[in-house]
Amino acid sequence: MLKWEYALLVRRRQAATDDTGWEIVFIWYGPDGSMVDVTPYGDTALAHLNRAGDQGWELVAMSEDPSLPGNNELHRYHLKRPRTIAAPRQRIRGGVRAPRRTISG
Repeated sequence: MLKWEYALLVRRRQAATDDTGWEIVFIWYGPDGSMVDVTPYGDTALAHLNRAGDQGWELVAMSEDPSLPGNNELHRYHLKRPRTIAAPRQRIRGGVRAPRRTISG
């Protein structure tokens, strides 16, 4: 059975911390619970989505938060990819085991 892992890319337009106006920030929420600022990897959502696609992620939904007042924007890009499952360890066959010895008192 195919299992999936999910991630979230969030694009936020917010007031810049240095009073220069506005800035766009991209945050990646990974399937392991990590949260990483990926803003330095691109300046558009398409750049980030293409990078995620190169890593096997597929965009499954996009949502916008309309409850933010003013000029703030918040976009969420929901992604998934098949979870890689480690191959089961193979048993060594053909070996002969020595009988188990017990110590009796």
